[in-house]
Amino acid sequence: MNLTNKYTMIKFLGFLFLAGQFFRMAQGDLHFYDFLLSEKNFTRLCSTKSMLVVNGSFPGPVIRVNKGDTVYINVHNQGSYGVTIHWHGVKQPRNPWSDGPEYITQCPIEPGSNFTYEVLFSDEEGTLWWHAHSDWTRASVHGAIVVLPAIETTGPFPEPDEEQIIVLGSWYSGDLNVLVDEDLRTGDDLPHSIAYTINGEPGDFCPCSKETTYRWMVSYGKTYLLRVVNAVVNAELFFAIARHNLTVVGMDGRYIKPVLTNYIIISPGQTMDILLTTNKSLGHYYMAARQFWSQDPSVPFFDHVNATAILQYKGNYSLPSTPLFPSALPFYKDLQAVLSFTNRIRSLARVDNPVNVPLNISTRMYITLSMNDLPCRNTTCSASEDGSTFATSANNISWVNPSTDVLLAYYRNISGVYTTDFPDHPLSYFNFTGDNIPDDIALTKQGTKVKVLNYNEAVEIVFQGTNLVGGAANHPIHLHGYSFFVVGTGSGNFDNKTDPKGFNLVDPPEVNTFGVPRNGWLAIRFLANNPGVWFWHCHLERHMSWGMEAAFIVKNGDTAETSIRQPPAYLPPCRVRFRSWLQNTDGSDEKENESSLI
Repeated sequence: MNLTNKYTMIKFLGFLFLAGQFFRMAQGDLHFYDFLLSEKNFTRLCSTKSMLVVNGSFPGPVIRVNKGDTVYINVHNQGSYGVTIHWHGVKQPRNPWSDGPEYITQCPIEPGSNFTYEVLFSDEEGTLWWHAHSDWTRASVHGAIVVLPAIETTGPFPEPDEEQIIVLGSWYSGDLNVLVDEDLRTGDDLPHSIAYTINGEPGDFCPCSKETTYRWMVSYGKTYLLRVVNAVVNAELFFAIARHNLTVVGMDGRYIKPVLTNYIIISPGQTMDILLTTNKSLGHYYMAARQFWSQDPSVPFFDHVNATAILQYKGNYSLPSTPLFPSALPFYKDLQAVLSFTNRIRSLARVDNPVNVPLNISTRMYITLSMNDLPCRNTTCSASEDGSTFATSANNISWVNPSTDVLLAYYRNISGVYTTDFPDHPLSYFNFTGDNIPDDIALTKQGTKVKVLNYNEAVEIVFQGTNLVGGAANHPIHLHGYSFFVVGTGSGNFDNKTDPKGFNLVDPPEVNTFGVPRNGWLAIRFLANNPGVWFWHCHLERHMSWGMEAAFIVKNGDTAETSIRQPPAYLPPCRVRFRSWLQNTDGSDEKENESSLI
């Protein structure tokens, strides 16, 4: 080969290399994971029980990607019941087929079978998580997702020395799904946790737990990035580290303006990225979490356990008799601490992290979130003396799971699965947050009602908490397929004339999960530019089990690039029997809910 040909070949190879790098930056890398769902024994609080977990661990494995990557996760179900997995906070552009909520975008993965999820990352960056989205299985089936900046880019803060993942979880006695099924059948209250956990351990304040308390070894003078996930089933948690300040720099896979604090409040479903500098005296320091109780302050029956782990400095020093406990950790009912923290959260709003809040709103919705009563006509419903059972609702509609998933029915024009008449406003108006609301208002109606949105509609939703049946509480609302801007929040009933004047349209936080305050309201905005069927719900599992959820159908745009992708070659068949005892209040059994649709 002569010199000219060699030079031409070198240029050609260089072009291929640069083209490959460009394609990699534009399209992202591919990653492959295998998730094996199986039962395994775990001992906590002096007792051993079997739980369904992924790859034998609790919490489950960490997924690590760069911004814009694609991940294929082959889920093998060796458990005894159907399961689905949701990739919480991942928008999945045009790909609702792999979003995961059962009977919304798929039917459960049958025992003894498998299903491969194609998880498409787009503009997310930071910490997200994955979890089961069927029954209460997510109590033991969950794990963190780490989304690093795109190749050859960096985040907006200096590179930390190391990182640490903190997963906050719940611990229940007995077989949780069996207990949930029984309570739904009888109309009784749903199970309450008996402890919280930090990276799978309740900590040494709990019996038989001192030797297994999670320990995090740190070096003096370093900056660590804490990736905190609230995987708790039914509780918002305060979290703090003794004598150490926390700088919150990210939330739900988005950067925020740094918040310097000595504690955080984090709702189920939320994730936070926190910088911590280890600059205190060498020693042992407790990391602690305790519940924020937002319901009736006079009710004492909730999980009072303080979950703990230990931050332990490396080096030679006299070991303390006991670690220091965080004095800044708020108490259980400290509403002011919640407001003080959440009101400081703002989007970064820089040129490299712009904020595009929809301004010209085309669809406005006002949605009440309520505890309700539901007439109990099923003879198995025996817990209530007044002939009613627990329920929750959105605009007085208590969601009922269909017999096949809504997405498949929408895509194939299958009738009779859902209706498109979810109301934009409450069916009746009253003093939503008042006391002594008449009991007859508390009755709700069941349905599988969705809201249809045109592609690119600018949507504003005001979620209104209510005090029906004295059940006022915070409701962490999660929207699948999107992040949304929190433009306003307040106490009492929303005033559509005065409250919008205070909306933050400059740097509102962009999140996928945020709390509607007890007896208050939350205003959000988003642009409906991701076609598909997208679930939204309260992320307190007890409220979702009782019906506080619904779905959006976002129609296709005018091009292939703005339309739902074709379904995968295989989808789990809709044959797995499921239990939703609330929907069978006519006395029928659950056989009518079986479907042979595939």
